[in-house]
Amino acid sequence: MNLQLIRNATLKIVYAGKTILVDPMLCKKETMEPFVKGLERNPIVDLTMSPEEVLKDVEAVLVTHSHPDHFDSIAAEMLPKSIPLFSTPTDEAFFADQHFNNVTVEDEETEWAGIRITRIEGQHGSGPILSYMGMVSGYVLQAENEPTVYIISDSILIDNVKGAIGDFEPEVIVTNSGGAFFPGYEDFPVIMDNAQTVEVAQLAPKSNVVAVHLESIDFSRATRKGLREYANGKGISDQQLLIPADGETLTLTK
Repeated sequence: MNLQLIRNATLKIVYAGKTILVDPMLCKKETMEPFVKGLERNPIVDLTMSPEEVLKDVEAVLVTHSHPDHFDSIAAEMLPKSIPLFSTPTDEAFFADQHFNNVTVEDEETEWAGIRITRIEGQHGSGPILSYMGMVSGYVLQAENEPTVYIISDSILIDNVKGAIGDFEPEVIVTNSGGAFFPGYEDFPVIMDNAQTVEVAQLAPKSNVVAVHLESIDFSRATRKGLREYANGKGISDQQLLIPADGETLTLTK
């Protein structure tokens, strides 16, 4: 399989002969309001390619949740309304309002084009922040002659995520590792931070962990350099923990 990090959590994956776009945010730099008052406009970096290039050859879209940094208005405008789109139950009405007409609401698992897609519920933060963040899901992809891939999405490391790692034994795990938090609530990150990303690598020492959702959104505080240094200090190798740059493509095998 090939996995290309577009920006933030937007991935373009070639898997079992199909090209799948994950969590598309296609807008230009600084075209969204700050997610946290007083911080920067979003996204804080531009795409490394045009939206048209991102969408080239895409055959299906996988959306973990409908926050604007995971599905934005440009994606809604540019994607064909008939494209196969996989969403969580919470977002069924959202995509109906956007007039997409080929939506599979992922409850537990489904099959598409020889690919099994299993939804894994996550937790978008904790404590007083959790009620503001809404439902989020990750997805496990499985296909013949392909590595099992677990896209955790915007979840902290909860028991349900640990259980999925143990049950599916994915060869590839994608973590959203930006360590995002709201000012005043620094003890309650809404996605994984350096420590939780490394814990994933420790839980799955035979897996490739691919850390994304870095250096792209105003309240994501982790950096690629900081994560690499923290992981090195914990004995996690560069070969196990992969931290791609925007636009970079990884080739990952079973």
